[in-house]
Formats: sequence, C-alpha cells, structure tokens
Amino acid sequence: MADSNDSRSAPIGVYDREEKRGMTGIEIAALGLSALWLVIAGGYVFTGGSTEGVGGLRFLLVVMVVFLPIAMIWVAAMTMRASRIMREESARLQTAIEAIRKSYLTQAQTGRNDPSASTLARKLDEVAAAQRKIETTLAMLGSTRAAQAAVQAQTAAAAVAPEPSADDQPALSLGTPAEALEPPLANTDFIRALNFPDTAEDLEGFAALRRALKDRQAAQLIQASQDVLTLLSQDGIYMDDLTPDMARPEVWRAFAKGTRGREVAALGGVRDRASLALSSGRMKQDAIFKDVAHHFLRLYDRAFVRFEGQASDAEISELANTRTARAFMLLGRVAGAFD
Repeated sequence: MADSNDSRSAPIGVYDREEKRGMTGIEIAALGLSALWLVIAGGYVFTGGSTEGVGGLRFLLVVMVVFLPIAMIWVAAMTMRASRIMREESARLQTAIEAIRKSYLTQAQTGRNDPSASTLARKLDEVAAAQRKIETTLAMLGSTRAAQAAVQAQTAAAAVAPEPSADDQPALSLGTPAEALEPPLANTDFIRALNFPDTAEDLEGFAALRRALKDRQAAQLIQASQDVLTLLSQDGIYMDDLTPDMARPEVWRAFAKGTRGREVAALGGVRDRASLALSSGRMKQDAIFKDVAHHFLRLYDRAFVRFEGQASDAEISELANTRTARAFMLLGRVAGAFD
C-alpha cells in the first residue's frame, strides 16, 4: 500500500514543484511582450494619437488597441504552458504504462512476483533451451512418421501379396488390417513414447516411439499430444518446467472407471499459476486451441481406459510422469475434467 500511495502522490508532487518554481520562460516572454506593447501602443494613443471623436468611442478604441493584443499574448502563453504540461504528463503516463506492461510480461513468463533482471534472463534462457529441444524432437518425429508410413505400406503389401500355399497355414480373412499383424504394443514402449525422446541422441526413445506409431490408437494419441505440446510451447509453457502433485494409482484407476468429482480432483495436480492462467485464457479466446485440447483429452481418456486394465500400479505412476500426462493434467484442470 505504501508503494501505491507513493506512486499516486508522485504527479501531485511534480505540480507542486512547478508552482514553487514561479514563472517559466513562457510567462517571462509574455510579460515582456505585454510591457513592450503597452509602452508602444499606450504611448501612441495617449500622447501622439488623435483627440477627435466622442469620449466613449475613444475609450473603446483605446481598450481594443492597447489591451486586446495583450490579452491575446497571455492566451497564447497559457496555451503553450498547458501544451507543455500535457506533453510531460503524456510522457509520464507512457512510461508508467510501459512499466506495467513489462511487469505483467515478467510475471506471466516467470510465474513469480520477482521482476529482477537476472531472474527474467535466466528464465528466458531456460525457455529458449527447452524450445530448441522441442523443435529438435519434432523434426525427428517428422522422419519417424515417414518411417512409419513406409513400414505400414510394406506390411500391407505383404498382406495382399500371394504366398505359397501350405496345408498347415490358415488363410487370412479378407479386409484384415495391417495393424492386426503387429504384436501388441508393450506398456513400456507406450509409456516411453508418450514421454517423447529427450534429445536427438535418445535412440531408445525413438525406437519406442517407432514401435508405438505402428499401433493406430497409440499413434493418434501421440499425434494429438504433439499438437498440444506445440501450441503450449507458443505461450512458453513446457512440460519439463511443471512439477505437478502426483496422484496415487488408485485415483487414476477410479478415473478410468468413470469416477468424477472430488474423488479424482487430485489428478489436476498442476499448480503453476502462470501456466494455468495462460492456458485458460487461450482456451477461451482461441477456438483452434480449444478444439485441439478437447480432442487430446478425449483420446487420452480412451487410451488410459485401455492401458489401465493391463497395467500395474508402478506402470500407471510412470505413465503419469510423462510429458503427455502432464499436459493432460494441465488441460484437464483448465477444462474442468476433474470437477
């Protein structure tokens, strides 16, 4: 409160100092011009002017000739003074607005009330590093999708190609999808793929991602998660920066069975106010972001229902710590999925 009172009283103090300084250059110039005109015009009218005419008319002419220009001089002087004060006040207001804007951006990016330059610079460096890592990962994902398409094409071609008949080999029914020929996706690969590779050298992560992309339902969730993470990164929100409160496996299992409300509220463990505020604001203002977020939430919900039936408590806890699960906690809390 003390700071706000000081800031509010600052303009009054400025005006007080202006009044105590006395006349400025504008008033001095106006006073000099008035005196000069009074000497010139008054001397001419009262000493060298004509004495003809009625007294009343002569008085009116004296007022117009002598005092009207003086009044105009002071009107111009007051206008110039008011214009100067308005320019100073406008500059002061612009400075205050710029300070407020910088303070808001600092709080939105750091999520703290400390506007120190060192803290902001450190946060910006972390955001830039994380964004470079995401861009590298997304570039690798592009090549992974191409590899997945090639593998699926080869598998489909092998499925329809004629093979030597054998009595002990059952024939495949027509219309069998290529995915049916693939072995079931392991839980470890599913979890590792939803966390995405950490670096371009994370060979194990990319291998798990390639195996997961061969599963149609897992590939849909991975694509939706990638889209959401990309949109969140545009607002400086990165899952590596979030440290959510982890819910117990039984809470996740209850959510998979359809429980909603206070019993599963612990799933919204993201407490970062800046991330929640930015995500909520974009959810309300950006229709594309809202559609992508709800599509991601639906796919994650369906995928977790399938995963929960065959996963252990340890695997559920490991899945909840992935980047995809953190995005689900953040957007689920913003969308009210845990209410």
